[in-house]
Amino acid sequence: MNQYETVFILTPVLSDQQMKEAVEKYQTYLTDNGAEIINVENWGLKKLAYNIEKKSTGFYAMIEYKADPQLIAKYELQMRRDERVLRYLTVKNEKYAAQYAEKRRNLKKEA
Repeated sequence: MNQYETVFILTPVLSDQQMKEAVEKYQTYLTDNGAEIINVENWGLKKLAYNIEKKSTGFYAMIEYKADPQLIAKYELQMRRDERVLRYLTVKNEKYAAQYAEKRRNLKKEA
């Protein structure tokens, strides 16, 4: 199993509750398919660098997890089909990136 991070942007027309439900949907999809969730962060509503679908803001969220590589294509297909997701990016964390992510999580816990 490899370690991955997926950052995605949800449409700003969602309420806070709908945004949390969308993030939970993707967490549940991962765990139902054998992935192990490491960390979930909601970064909130942020201004986009450029308009996407005529929207200038979006809800950012990040899910960090361990999963089999075959799951990623299916996971991204789910995101592509969801109207609420404006953009997404999945990155495989190599050894040093995983160590850095763990340090970053520990610093947030201490603060």
